[in-house]
Amino acid sequence: MSFVNPLKKFDLDYIKDSSKLLAGVDEAGRGPLAGPVVAAAVVFKNSIDIPLVDDSKKIKESDREILYERIINESISFGIGIVDNNDIDEINILQASLKAMKIAVYNLDVEPDIILIDGNKSFVMNKEIHTVVKGDSKSFSIAAASIIAKVERDRIMKNLSLQYPEYKWEKNKGYPTKEHFELVRKYGITPFHRKTFLKKFLSEEIQESLL
Repeated sequence: MSFVNPLKKFDLDYIKDSSKLLAGVDEAGRGPLAGPVVAAAVVFKNSIDIPLVDDSKKIKESDREILYERIINESISFGIGIVDNNDIDEINILQASLKAMKIAVYNLDVEPDIILIDGNKSFVMNKEIHTVVKGDSKSFSIAAASIIAKVERDRIMKNLSLQYPEYKWEKNKGYPTKEHFELVRKYGITPFHRKTFLKKFLSEEIQESLL
């Protein structure tokens, strides 16, 4: 008996009509102190399988880069959605993530019939939509989208790091490491920091400056 990738099988179980297209959607960057949230949507032919595709968090950076190129080359279409830190501060990170995912779907070159979204929250669209908790470890297309979103966001943070090298975003990608907090304390915030994520931290800084 030939091996069937369980992630691929998960997707195929949603497709009753082989002519229908399924899109997997995921995002990267909900937790960082700086930078945008980036989402990706990806559609494959039902016959396409890439066995090494998995949750992007389980894959080392160099392997993600290789898989990113293969996913793009072997997909029917992929779309990217980016919501910057200012919008995140204005509408909150959950709404920003959903907005980025919806933009990613709109940016596909094809119109999917079925959409699988990582997590338990959905955006509004006149499509058959299913939310999948921990979908990036269950669904082939969501896992592929997670890799695209992660690679795209990492590249953005590396480029921003050229403008603000002191924050080491090429290393921490804007995430709230102890070192990143220390660098914010030392150098202050940039136009790319999420003020709502630093609200408590900033209020403490202000209080200290008044002492």
